[in-house]
Amino acid sequence: QKTSICYLSFPDSYSGGLGDTQFSFRLRQAGGPRSSPFQDDGRYNREAPVTLQREAAHYFGYVYFRQVKDSSMRRGYFQKSLVLVSRLPYVNLFQCLLQLIAPEYFDKLEPCLEAVCNEIDQWPPPVPGQTLNLPVMGVVIQVRIPSRVDKPGSSPVKQCNQENLLPAPLVLPSVHELDLFRCFQPVLIHIQMLWELMLLGEPMVVMAPSPTVSSELVLALTSCLAPLRYCCDFRPYFTIHDSEFKEYTTRTQAPPNIVVGVTNPFFIKTLQHWPHILRVGELRMSGDLPKQVKVKKLAKLKTLDTKPGIYTSYKTFLHKDKTLIKRLLKGIQRKRPSEVQSALLRRHLLELTQSFIIPLEHYMASLMPLQRAITPWKNPPQIRPFCQEDFMKSLEHAGPQLTCVLKGDWLGLYRRFFKSPNFDGWFRQRHREMTQKLEALHLEAICEADIVAWMKDKSEVEIVDLVLKLREKLVRARCQHLPVKEETLQRVSLYIDTIIGSLPEDLQAVLHHP
Repeated sequence: QKTSICYLSFPDSYSGGLGDTQFSFRLRQAGGPRSSPFQDDGRYNREAPVTLQREAAHYFGYVYFRQVKDSSMRRGYFQKSLVLVSRLPYVNLFQCLLQLIAPEYFDKLEPCLEAVCNEIDQWPPPVPGQTLNLPVMGVVIQVRIPSRVDKPGSSPVKQCNQENLLPAPLVLPSVHELDLFRCFQPVLIHIQMLWELMLLGEPMVVMAPSPTVSSELVLALTSCLAPLRYCCDFRPYFTIHDSEFKEYTTRTQAPPNIVVGVTNPFFIKTLQHWPHILRVGELRMSGDLPKQVKVKKLAKLKTLDTKPGIYTSYKTFLHKDKTLIKRLLKGIQRKRPSEVQSALLRRHLLELTQSFIIPLEHYMASLMPLQRAITPWKNPPQIRPFCQEDFMKSLEHAGPQLTCVLKGDWLGLYRRFFKSPNFDGWFRQRHREMTQKLEALHLEAICEADIVAWMKDKSEVEIVDLVLKLREKLVRARCQHLPVKEETLQRVSLYIDTIIGSLPEDLQAVLHHP
């Protein structure tokens, strides 16, 4: 794993550029999931947006690479990377942190890192919804940790607790949001197609001139489904030394559901059997709409001198949104700041995803049993099964056409989506949440019931069985952090004591000390 991190921390093809560059990668954890050193994993993941949850099986690496001429070095160059490894996808926060630390580290080496680590050790844990002040090297970085209850698409809450900090804090508007307009500039007219490919979890290669361009574009692509979680694998930067290289380049099986960012021209040859290849040049912000890449046939993928383009035979299900392009063009003419253009783009993608997902959410909610069907002395009723055909019928009167002006084959898009890992991930998460809600409602129904009346004609065996079941429910409610009020749990606990108190003393002794 350390070797993989080392390979991923340097550009793997000739990089003539001198100076400092930053990029990121994502790495599969070796040896299966391990317990996290953070005690509060459960709480953070419950309260954070699904797109920002801590990952159990992957690490993110954030790299600051310096390459400068140095005649004292054997190769004539000073080449070094400082890498921050985390389970959190906070690309802005960690790259900002590296901008502060790395230049100092390259000058002063180990003692500087030791001092920085001591400061970072004092930082509070990331609690969703809180604004944190993070001191490091004489600077205070101020960030707000996003929460699941934030309204999607709302601008970050104004940071108010400045607390007369001296020095004035370095305020980051977002811990994770990229400049989408800059990342997508050569493919703006194809944003619809790229959104569909991400939604369907299609295998895609991003070929870029540098790890910076490759990692930013891959992260931008996987973020364009928010608030829906992208459930497939993704590698913002991938090299030929990676342990999964053989797995991805084999032609004996279909490419996996993954977006992979590469820079080495060798990949053009080894990955040319993949169905979607996006080749881009250097990202340069200019006054005009940057040259837009064309969609080309996969057969035109020439080795090594491949021109920028989207090499695919994919036909989109939805028509292009010409109004978005017009608005972005107008923004370029009026010299609108990049962050404003990015906000426009993010808003458009959010509305597109919501139009697609809201009918699914409505249908899923209709599968929940009615509250009156939940009775205290029977197991809670089951959630009804998801029937694709019933869902398709529901679209006639409650489909995406209600909230989205885009025309096209929405039904065909849903049918393909049902086969993707993104549907599977979304459905599992929703089903789990609904099951927990049913458990919580059942506990509340038990609290409202007249337990003494129920016990009147019951045998000791039935009463002991009830005690054991209630205990099990209590343990599960606490372990799974079910959405139940604490007072409800305390009342159930009191019920258990009341029931045990009504039993003969020998049984009481057994139940008090199982």
